[in-house]
Amino acid sequence: MNKKILVIAPHHDDEVLGVGGTIARFAAEGAEISVAILTKGCAPEFDEAAYEIDCQEAKAAHKLLGVKQTIFVPFPAARLDTVPHLEVNKKLVDICRQVQPEIMFIPFNGDIHLDHQRVFLSSLVAARPVNVDVPTTIYAYETLSETNWNAPYLTPNFVPNVFVDISPYLETKIQGMQAYVSQIKPFPNERSEESLRALATLRGSTVNFFAAEAFVLVRQII
Repeated sequence: MNKKILVIAPHHDDEVLGVGGTIARFAAEGAEISVAILTKGCAPEFDEAAYEIDCQEAKAAHKLLGVKQTIFVPFPAARLDTVPHLEVNKKLVDICRQVQPEIMFIPFNGDIHLDHQRVFLSSLVAARPVNVDVPTTIYAYETLSETNWNAPYLTPNFVPNVFVDISPYLETKIQGMQAYVSQIKPFPNERSEESLRALATLRGSTVNFFAAEAFVLVRQII
């Protein structure tokens, strides 16, 4: 797989929760992976001193997964709705021009977190076919503790139609999440090693594999 892939994460660790195994597999198969993390914790809601720790943890996780480039964008976490939509759009257009991805992974528009919803919308704006260097394939990924907590049947449901076999790479994904020391939680919290294994097992057994990650195909241009 000699392709350029861009993973867009609203927050630190979303990329590992949703795409960690796929990143590891595609990187091992020769893909060039870039990850863009679009927010940082800002006062008074968050300790801004923790942002450097978040970034160091992300770099450690991405090194394990085989990510070539990590892009940090300091939009305010949990307050992305206060940033003009045009500004977020422009930033993602710039990132797409820089990376020139053929494949893009974005958060699901039905996630309960408003940051995820806004990143989904801006990602699609940046990926409009009229723009330059846009991806030909776009997938939406699921994020434990965000995708499954919205109102069923009242908001978009995550119904995957693409599955990536990550059986040989599940342990790498787990190691990547363990690198996020400040984010991983003890079971039964969803951001735990046990929960990641359980979801990967469920998605895998759906298509007769030991472990998989699931996605919704948003668009493909052939």
